[in-house]
Amino acid sequence: MTLYGFAATRSLRVLWALNELDVEFEFVPVNLLAGEQHRPEFLRLNPAGKVPVLVDGDMVLTESAAIVIYLAEKYPEKGLLPADRKQLAQAYRWVMFAMTELEQPLWRITRHSWLYPEDKRIAAEIPAASQEFIAMAGILDKHMTGRQFIVGDRISFADCVTVYLMDWANESHLIDQYPVLRAYLERMYARPTAPLRIAEAFASLELEK
Repeated sequence: MTLYGFAATRSLRVLWALNELDVEFEFVPVNLLAGEQHRPEFLRLNPAGKVPVLVDGDMVLTESAAIVIYLAEKYPEKGLLPADRKQLAQAYRWVMFAMTELEQPLWRITRHSWLYPEDKRIAAEIPAASQEFIAMAGILDKHMTGRQFIVGDRISFADCVTVYLMDWANESHLIDQYPVLRAYLERMYARPTAPLRIAEAFASLELEK
């Protein structure tokens, strides 16, 4: 398998899953800052020009959550895929929640903070999206009370997808009022299989310049 990715992006989710599964793969960096995602050879893999992309034999898969789920299902014996059917359903549910209710407001904040050209940014979007995220994070915080993982008693693909968002939100102090989520964040990144945190990944880019 080959993973095309870039530091500090959603590629970290897939790296986490691959580390947890302890399977062999090749990592091919795609430097977004240098515009390598627009090269014809990469666009043949993902016409959207985004990372991560997983190539497994003749299959090409995009979208980080889909890749993480695919990997968990490919190696069910490794434990990222809940064996209990009800827990599996809940894991899918929380992934959908993460991608729609948590990631989208974070992405809006990022776009209107620095990603969009200055004349395209709407300042009012930032507090509005922040409040949307905080409200939805409260639902996850309540769910995580008394839990170590999102479902069951071990890490699952739902954690690989969601905890990246907790780190992203933490960078903007959006989970300051949720000690359960902050504890979850620190506990998960203490795992030896955890990838770099977002701030560390950005710092590594600076060191490479």
